[in-house]
Amino acid sequence: MAGHSKWANIQHRKGRQDEKRGAAFSRIAKELTVAAKMGGGDPGFNPRLRMAVDKAKAVNMPKDKIENAIKKGTGELEGVSYEEIRYEGYGINGAAVMVDCLTDNKVRTVAEVRHAFAKHGGNMGTDGSVAFMFKHCGQLLFAPGTDEAKLMDAAIDAGADDVATNDDASIEVITAPGDFLAVKEALESTGFIAEFAEVTMKPLNETEFAGEDALKMQKLLDALDGLDDVQAVYTTAVMDE
Repeated sequence: MAGHSKWANIQHRKGRQDEKRGAAFSRIAKELTVAAKMGGGDPGFNPRLRMAVDKAKAVNMPKDKIENAIKKGTGELEGVSYEEIRYEGYGINGAAVMVDCLTDNKVRTVAEVRHAFAKHGGNMGTDGSVAFMFKHCGQLLFAPGTDEAKLMDAAIDAGADDVATNDDASIEVITAPGDFLAVKEALESTGFIAEFAEVTMKPLNETEFAGEDALKMQKLLDALDGLDDVQAVYTTAVMDE
């Protein structure tokens, strides 16, 4: 598998997320609420909620905020009802972009997403216009220097779909979405802790951006990511660090 800057791009992305800790709390709270509403408030019996709780703990979200968000989902506390919606579009040079949202006002959200695309050189697409360029899967990325042979054996035993070493020596483990938690926990039990792990929309092919185009594309992604209703932004674009 290619990906000469995979590790650098993931670290860059994590750094940008860490800078927006307050926004992360808000997004995770929404996810906790929706997950609890859909599957109940016990993480032991609700995989989506368990993943959301893991995300909350990873950013040191206070325990009371986690509990309150879950209670809003189960109806123990009054809360807002959110709807999941995905928008698709194109960025600089036709790079594919998908935007996942949780919203209590679709009219507001679509207007904000469309404005962000238009303002920064992109445009909204129709449903399905770019979805085929991504694979819904679990992705775990391990740092360069990880023992490839041992990780591969452990991942295969855990039920992973694929293990691949990138050009920068980082190692990716890919799972089916439903197997993600089981594989992640199995690997952790054998000492393999991923630097990055989530259920994601992984681009099937990536387009590298450099110079002015990279700056323009990053501004578009930042604009979308900065919207209150946006939970995640996926793209086929890779910025040259």
